[in-house]
Amino acid sequence: MHMKVFFILILFSHYNLPYFEIEEDAFYLLVFHSGGGLIAYAESPAGNRMVYAQDRKGPPKKKIVVLGTGWAGTSFLKDLDISTYDVQLVSPRNYFAFTPLLPSVTCGTVEARSIVEPVRNIIKKRNGEIKFWEAECLKIDPVQKKVFCRSNIENLAGNNEFTLEYDFLVVALGARVNTFNTPGVLKHCHFLKEVEDAQRIRRAVIDCFEKAVLPGLTEEERRMNLHFVIVGGGPTGVEFAAELHDFVHEDIVKTYASVKDLVRITVIQSGDHILNTFDERISSFAERKFKRDGIEVITGHRVMGVTDRMINMKAKATGVDTSISHGMVVWSTGVGTRPVVRDFMERIGQDDRRALATDEWLRVKGCDDVYALGDCATEDIAEIFKAADKDHSGTLTIEEFHDVIDDIVIRYPQVEVYLKSKHLAHVTDLLKDKFVNNREEVDIEGFKLALSLVDKQTKSLPATAQVAAQQGAYLSSCFNKREECLQNPEGPRKFRSGGRHEFLPFRYRHLGQFAPLGGEQAAAELPGDWVSMGRSTQWLWYSIYASKQVSWRTRFLVIGDWMRRYIFGRDSSGI
Repeated sequence: MHMKVFFILILFSHYNLPYFEIEEDAFYLLVFHSGGGLIAYAESPAGNRMVYAQDRKGPPKKKIVVLGTGWAGTSFLKDLDISTYDVQLVSPRNYFAFTPLLPSVTCGTVEARSIVEPVRNIIKKRNGEIKFWEAECLKIDPVQKKVFCRSNIENLAGNNEFTLEYDFLVVALGARVNTFNTPGVLKHCHFLKEVEDAQRIRRAVIDCFEKAVLPGLTEEERRMNLHFVIVGGGPTGVEFAAELHDFVHEDIVKTYASVKDLVRITVIQSGDHILNTFDERISSFAERKFKRDGIEVITGHRVMGVTDRMINMKAKATGVDTSISHGMVVWSTGVGTRPVVRDFMERIGQDDRRALATDEWLRVKGCDDVYALGDCATEDIAEIFKAADKDHSGTLTIEEFHDVIDDIVIRYPQVEVYLKSKHLAHVTDLLKDKFVNNREEVDIEGFKLALSLVDKQTKSLPATAQVAAQQGAYLSSCFNKREECLQNPEGPRKFRSGGRHEFLPFRYRHLGQFAPLGGEQAAAELPGDWVSMGRSTQWLWYSIYASKQVSWRTRFLVIGDWMRRYIFGRDSSGI
């Protein structure tokens, strides 16, 4: 009996179980379960029964819920160490799409299935499991830390709605097309945001040609059906116009020879130039090439309304209204906020913004446990000024400014980007035209003006795959080293509360951008202010886009499609 009592007491001590009185002739059962824990059962002659259980797995894992399977969400999950987290992924689509190639899908240069990868293939992990739920997020409750979801799979047994709790929420839902409330756009225009959009455009293009060759149509009706209009002169609109031009002149003319001379492609841009986010040399090159190819570019016009046959425009300079007929319209003018994100913004007091406000660590302002891979925001500039103004004079000298320069550059990575873009040698150059009283001092208003000017011009990162992928990779690295950085912070000073931030802020590295212009020619902005245009740039585009595929499967499929198009041409079937 004594040996039995001694053994039981050692086990209870090792597993931190509460002791109970050891009775003579009592029955004890100790069971070690497969998870590494202990279950203890005791029954005494008097009939007293006790059951204790202890799990050796330690505290439960923190729950991370990720919304979206786009570039940001996928990049976050690929690099995340899930051995210490319970991760759940929610998206209405069970695949990841390589969206930069969507314009190629519209004309059959690349097939739709070649640019998608099943998300369950991507989230396979050796050291844990990521649970995926194919559903749409309807509402985010930041107070209860819950997300409310609904499956879009109808006509099957079971409830479609469910709720998930989270400790950390990653909102990576992307954006929807921004119509600017223009009448008729939702009803009469095509968009190019999803794979389904590209497939619909492909069918619509073929339908326009099939309708145009029917007997009994007048030439004016044929011309109207074959007038393709792209609203928006950004990268997506320009690339689609180029793809459509190549499709028509390389493949369609062989199949629909009777109407080949009636095809017309028009790009409408509200700004003064197409590709206005690129270097002006690229913009000019693209406009000259489009003019040679017969693609009409209308700049300085805003679309006021769209009907089933007409587009109404207004010239920004003169205010004159004009109208043009169309057979198909593709709307590519920017992005807007999804309804679930807009509802969430209203719940946290951000209803006056166009996108979620986040800090430099991608945390949603006002919700420390919610991260959004989108626009950046800034900390109160007044707190930085107060920390630097050591003599409380109300102005900063150059010497005082030097004391916080390093933290400012780390805290605001956009400052360094701005200095390079303006060819300024040092951070102090920001303040030179803000000095007061003819002395090398700057007051709070001048300091705010200098940093807010930088923030205004550089903090709004473009809504591109490149930005989203870098944000996802950054956030996953923060989660991977979270415990370590809580003990040893690596970030800049906290000007408001003292101490240091746990992590370095997110820093976007621009790796360049491409604009395929058709005819095996492309233009590119490369790191170091390099600009490249022509056929060699198109081959660089091929190599980079092939290397950026998320799997070897899609890489081989995309390269195979390019080879198939080169040998056999594009497929003109309406499927």
